[in-house]
Amino acid sequence: MPTSRLYQLTEHGQSVWIDYLSRDLLRSGTLRRMIDQDAVVGVTSNPTIFQRALADLGAYDEQLAELAAEQSPKERFVQLAARDVAEACELLFPVWKRTAGRDGWVSIEVDPRLAYDAPATIEEAERLHRLIDRPNLFVKIAATEPGLVAIEEMIARGRSINVTLIFSLQRYAEVVESYLRGLERLIDAGGDPSSVWSVASFFVSRVDTETDKRLDELGGSDELKGKLAIANAKLAYHHCQQIFSGEQWAALAASGAHAQRCLWASTSVKNPAYRDTLYVEELIGPETISTMPEETIRAFQDHGRVAATLDRDLDTAELLLRQLAAAGVDYDDVVATLEREGIAKFVDSFEELLRRLEARAPTGSVAVRT
Repeated sequence: MPTSRLYQLTEHGQSVWIDYLSRDLLRSGTLRRMIDQDAVVGVTSNPTIFQRALADLGAYDEQLAELAAEQSPKERFVQLAARDVAEACELLFPVWKRTAGRDGWVSIEVDPRLAYDAPATIEEAERLHRLIDRPNLFVKIAATEPGLVAIEEMIARGRSINVTLIFSLQRYAEVVESYLRGLERLIDAGGDPSSVWSVASFFVSRVDTETDKRLDELGGSDELKGKLAIANAKLAYHHCQQIFSGEQWAALAASGAHAQRCLWASTSVKNPAYRDTLYVEELIGPETISTMPEETIRAFQDHGRVAATLDRDLDTAELLLRQLAAAGVDYDDVVATLEREGIAKFVDSFEELLRRLEARAPTGSVAVRT
């Protein structure tokens, strides 16, 4: 029996997904090996991940040569990314079947420049689902206020959605309500909720980065540093448990609906003073997903500590919010800033990769910027 630390996470009911994707990962056989040997049962991507993958365009030369010269950089990116995601979906399809849809998912994100435009997000999310056309595809929609509208609509259409860039407990509660409303609309229209899945991607480490910066500016209270990210996630998980065990959920579950699982994203440690496996070790619990970049996978396999931690110290987590407020840290402003900056960072990455693709337009053609 496998005894690696990643397998031990699965024994605690937590799924291990990787937070990176590239053509080299696919063609080298590395992803297949991780699925077969390392308990990896899902893949996520985002604009920054694809920016890094496309930094070495050599792996994409053959497909780039096949694409029409008149295609815009955006369209060429969609075609490149769709092929990677479709191949990853094929590799993970046996996992999806074996787990009856619980795992085996691959995510692709809607253009982050549409994050504040609900109709455009809906249109692009629908297009990506149709283009890639795999049962184990998640389309990622950012949890902005307009994003909530798009999330509900896509769920009501019977599409599976990964809700991304969640920082706030209030926003998370709104995400869950959007999911539930979408399911209710789907059922009312005669649709089958058993074919729809969703995860709520709660970003972790960035919360500490922003909070610690503010504590430094205020001076003192060093004992509060490096704690809000974990407390935030634990309180979100507690809310998840409450919602998906209540009366409203019981009625939906009786119709075949699936609970929306919490996914811990941004699990790499940004502060080198913190243990490099901190955000994995402190958020281990059933019916959750931990997504890890490559360096965190390696670190956790080497020296990660495995124990059920996610449902511990809820009182301490709630107390921390009060302590931070007393120290002068405005939680609502922290999470609003993180959402705004998170979208901006993804937009920057997306526009950089479009510039790279524009520079690679076939000789003699003029790429149309879009």
